[in-house]
Amino acid sequence: MAPGSSIVTVVPESDCGDDDGLSEALGGIRLDVDSASKPWSTSLANVALSSLSGLNDLLECPVCTNSMRPPILQCPNGHTICSSCKHRVENHCPTCRQELGNIRCLALEKVAEQLQLPCKYQSMGCTEIHPYKNKLKHEELCRFRPYNCPYAGSECLITGDVPFLVSHLINDHKVDLHEGCTFNHRYVKPNPYEVENATWMLTVFKCFGQHFCLHFEAFLLGMAPVYMAFLRFMGEESEAQGFGYSLEVGGGGRKLTWQGTPRSIRDSHRKVRDSFDGLIIHRNMALFFSGGGRQELKLRVTGRIWKEQGQ
Repeated sequence: MAPGSSIVTVVPESDCGDDDGLSEALGGIRLDVDSASKPWSTSLANVALSSLSGLNDLLECPVCTNSMRPPILQCPNGHTICSSCKHRVENHCPTCRQELGNIRCLALEKVAEQLQLPCKYQSMGCTEIHPYKNKLKHEELCRFRPYNCPYAGSECLITGDVPFLVSHLINDHKVDLHEGCTFNHRYVKPNPYEVENATWMLTVFKCFGQHFCLHFEAFLLGMAPVYMAFLRFMGEESEAQGFGYSLEVGGGGRKLTWQGTPRSIRDSHRKVRDSFDGLIIHRNMALFFSGGGRQELKLRVTGRIWKEQGQ
């Protein structure tokens, strides 16, 4: 072969079925990045990556847009769909409306079995590569997947990494940001007998180079109004275990204290609240702490965050 020439391998088209040739051809793809000895390797790598991208698109379910995993179904015309979406389209192909039945696309399933793909959160820092069948499971738990907005006052659908969410909380939800590891907050409510299932306050603290969310909420526990304060860590649960915090509320010579580990914002504020993992103050006790004839709720919550030993 003359220098500078190239080889183009054409894989013939075939219907989905038990086609070993396609999966064997794909299984033979290798990326060689030794561009010094093989100047054409960069171009070959780009072609291979482009092919993988195209295969990833091919494996995308047209209904739920998730990656399809075996069993992969097809209609008589060859259009594919993931098995979990079959009932959503009432057993009819979403592309041509033919009846789906139970025909499996074995060739595409074999392709899926041989693919090794990077995590979809690669751009956010994940460097892991997984077999296609394990990729979705990894992505569900990937530590680089975006976090949900921790604001509890509305059903905010914004997601992102921690720096983005801190900026979002400050700019869009008008949340206060405090530097330091201690807090001293006063919560006032003119009519303590009106309890709304809503967040009273969310404050973000920057401490030890990390960010924490201090929540204070009023809600009904059965028929009884209660108030609750708790701390969430803006990061993974494994990182949250390296910190501790305490909360204290009191008045009239009495006080309540709470000490615990902050929960990760991977857990929603409602999940934390409903697990009672924080300082809980029943209304009668809250009014006792408030003084002033029990006509107005005035609570001062203090506390601090610390780093656990060995962390």
